[in-house]
Amino acid sequence: MKTTLLFLSFLLFAFSTTSLLVAADDTLDPVLDSNGDELQAGERYYALPLIWAMGGGLTLSRNINGSLCPLNVVQSPSEIDNGYPLTFTPLDKGDVIRVSSPLDIEFLNIPTYCREPTVWTVEGSFITTNGKGGNAIRNFRIQKYRKTPMAQTYKFVYCVARMACQDIGRSSVNGVRALTLLVEPYEMVFVKVATEAELDCLVKSSWKGLGRDVDGVSFIIGLPFEFML
Repeated sequence: MKTTLLFLSFLLFAFSTTSLLVAADDTLDPVLDSNGDELQAGERYYALPLIWAMGGGLTLSRNINGSLCPLNVVQSPSEIDNGYPLTFTPLDKGDVIRVSSPLDIEFLNIPTYCREPTVWTVEGSFITTNGKGGNAIRNFRIQKYRKTPMAQTYKFVYCVARMACQDIGRSSVNGVRALTLLVEPYEMVFVKVATEAELDCLVKSSWKGLGRDVDGVSFIIGLPFEFML
């Protein structure tokens, strides 16, 4: 009897220790922006290709199937177009966006002719708007792609329940670079969108360094990617 109790106590201790180790290992790394800062829920970010001349950021286009709505998520063909900013909302309601953590992705406050949410969803194999969000079974995630001398790059994936997650990449359809499932991943970095005050301060500081008079000058948000890095 004593031997049995001793054995059960050992199993309980081993199980508890293993659980603690697993819990520690399950702490997911934060997703980092181009400055090395953690992505924050509710903040706005551009999802841009790592290498210049590989197209611009993510934007919206008329639906590939010919209908007006919902809109397709596509990559801008122009390198100087950062696209529309994205916001990320973790399903666990945390403040930090973490690798492989379920989340909602949305183009925030973007005026469109479709009176529908700009939350991402999947239609067939295409990434579109008009998502509902908050779905614990079907959701998007950000995963690490590779570490480069310039930055850690990432990719979007789409996950359904316990099935393997599918990579999200670009497919050329009718001359449009549409985001779709089951293709080579879209390798990207995240660049935080500067507020008007931050950008105004940045540009004025740069102009003052050049001996320019900047009083009374208005500046437009949207610097080229190479300058923002």
